[in-house]
Amino acid sequence: MTIAAVANARSPHGERFASVRALSMALARPLSDADATMQSMPDASPAKWHLAHTTWFFETFILRDHVPGYRLHDARWPFLFNSYYEAEGRRHARERRGMLTRPSLDEVRAYRVHVDAALVAALPTLPDTALELIELGCHHEEQHQELLVTDILHGFSENPLEPALWPAARKVPVAMPGPIAWVEGRTGIVQVGHDGDGFAFDCEGPRHDALLTPHALADRTVTNGEWQAFVADGGYREPRWWLADGWAWVKAEAIVAPLYWKEQDGGWTRFGLDGRRAIDPAAPVTHVSFFEADAYAAWAGARLPTEFEWEAAAAGLDPTGGNQMADAGPVEPRPDGGLFGDVWEWTGSAYRPYPGFRAAEGAVGEYNGKFMSGQFVLRGGSCATPRGHARASYRNFFYPHHRWQFTGVRLARDL
Repeated sequence: MTIAAVANARSPHGERFASVRALSMALARPLSDADATMQSMPDASPAKWHLAHTTWFFETFILRDHVPGYRLHDARWPFLFNSYYEAEGRRHARERRGMLTRPSLDEVRAYRVHVDAALVAALPTLPDTALELIELGCHHEEQHQELLVTDILHGFSENPLEPALWPAARKVPVAMPGPIAWVEGRTGIVQVGHDGDGFAFDCEGPRHDALLTPHALADRTVTNGEWQAFVADGGYREPRWWLADGWAWVKAEAIVAPLYWKEQDGGWTRFGLDGRRAIDPAAPVTHVSFFEADAYAAWAGARLPTEFEWEAAAAGLDPTGGNQMADAGPVEPRPDGGLFGDVWEWTGSAYRPYPGFRAAEGAVGEYNGKFMSGQFVLRGGSCATPRGHARASYRNFFYPHHRWQFTGVRLARDL
């Protein structure tokens, strides 16, 4: 009997655990050992590291801490695969993860099999605190599934051959959407943040009041075609649209277009998980930084929404809808999406704690709170977000120059 079958028979936690673990393996299936070892920049991690780190999480916080007599698969590996948990001691430097040619990809796969079997065997005797950590670990691994996909994309983009990870069918042209329509948002005092029903990360609460002034949100995200107009109008050459830090970044990095765009034979192309292809003008623009999003909004005579304006608009909508990742394959944004899926939408809100926020006790308390400085909130999920992972209160966050994620732009304006 397979691990998935055993898990399904024993526990809803086991069923979810088996499903999440299987998707990670499917995403990594096309990779060679060399593919899985590359680290194209300090912000990215090798696929092999993602597979091992998520396994380390379950081995450390569930098996080591809640299963008497459990022995680590390899006592040397916690040093390699701890990410940033200071309470767990010293660890290999993040920017040097690509130096880990050993253990091999096959050894990491064997590590996953070992930990999966031990956790499933322990399920019937685990206390509630351990079951809660399994749920946290599954959501944690889903975050790493999206990072695994985007880190591979960035790494393959650095290869002059620009290889495709997955083949894809020929694109069928679709009609350009009409002009943006403006949807008036809620005003006054609204409740925002997680309401306590179901899983949420600690940074999504506590639920609290927020004041919304009269505003409207665009009924769709900005398209590639609209972004091309910004480029053609000199948007990357005109400092008046840019924040000071953004303009310094544009000049220092020689930014002229979204990440993975290239001008060829008089037209723009983009690189994706299916290789290099012509830009689809109707699809949402993606791989843009907060700096770019803010500059485009200024150029368009608008602004970015606040995270609470966005959440108020998304409340009551189905967060599992839209273009999100359901299985392994060449994900990319598609035209005509809603608030959930396709691209993470930059907001103008800084990533800071909500009133009354308290980090959890122990190492897992380092999960989100320690990063609440210098970053901006994104909402909604993307085409690479595992379906079912996002919700209206979900707060993703990145530094303002980051753009290797599937990040896009929905405009807002004051009324």
